[in-house]
Amino acid sequence: MKKADLPSKPCVVCGRPFAWRKKWAKVWDEVRYCSDRCRGQRGSSGRPKASRSAQ
Repeated sequence: MKKADLPSKPCVVCGRPFAWRKKWAKVWDEVRYCSDRCRGQRGSSGRPKASRSAQ
């Protein structure tokens, strides 16, 4: 199977499209995020967190 033929969907956080992976075969309908970084930002408003040293 060619990579171009794989299903894809947009990430709910960043909006970037990401492709199906073999490890997601059984749970593809439940996958919503393209990466661990986006999964970690799912509850934030999209702005980077302020660091304490900037105060």
